[in-house]
Amino acid sequence: MTVPLYQAKAEFFRTLGHPVRIRVLELLHDGPRPVRDLLNEIDIEASSLSQQLSVLRRAGIVTASREGVTVVYELATGEVAELLAAARQILTQLLAGQGELLAELRAQGVR
Repeated sequence: MTVPLYQAKAEFFRTLGHPVRIRVLELLHDGPRPVRDLLNEIDIEASSLSQQLSVLRRAGIVTASREGVTVVYELATGEVAELLAAARQILTQLLAGQGELLAELRAQGVR
């Protein structure tokens, strides 16, 4: 039985719905990185990072390869980076709109 597209999309966005996963994807935007570099950039326990990387890997969003004893992660596709950039643009527009509304409320003396 196939999953409807809207359900597949919802699952995809649920997978992205964790701050550590988003941070990992942002860090991988610049290219492949070993786990030790990710740990240096993200303030969490190694076991927690490993769990989040596993979720991303199972979803096919990142890939992992071994270089000796080092595990290196990278984005599975460049479209993930494009999605993050689109999210950044949307948030910028939303926050700019909120800032304009706040300024208008302050100008009107709303208490």
